[in-house]
Amino acid sequence: MIIGKNGLSEGVLKEIDRRLKEKGVVKVKALRTAVKVTGLDRRELARRVAEKLGARLLDVRGRTFVLYRPQPRRERPQPAGRNKIRSVRERNVAGRSARWSRR
Repeated sequence: MIIGKNGLSEGVLKEIDRRLKEKGVVKVKALRTAVKVTGLDRRELARRVAEKLGARLLDVRGRTFVLYRPQPRRERPQPAGRNKIRSVRERNVAGRSARWSRR
């Protein structure tokens, strides 16, 4: 994700927010013109973005910074009737090769 000459526009913030929701971690690069347009130094620009999006600033290296926002844990649905561990013979019946049953 790149912050360009328009600075911290609404579109840029929405895109960073979307990627944070999707991935949880986003690497953002601010161009020199973005730093000049906003009038902030690179670290303050990174702090502002993190503050506006409710994210945590992990690292600032040059004009590149990394944001993190924890994602809510998703419950994985359990398949019905598949909670037991199948034995080697049951796996063999399920279509595995015969060599599995010899072990």
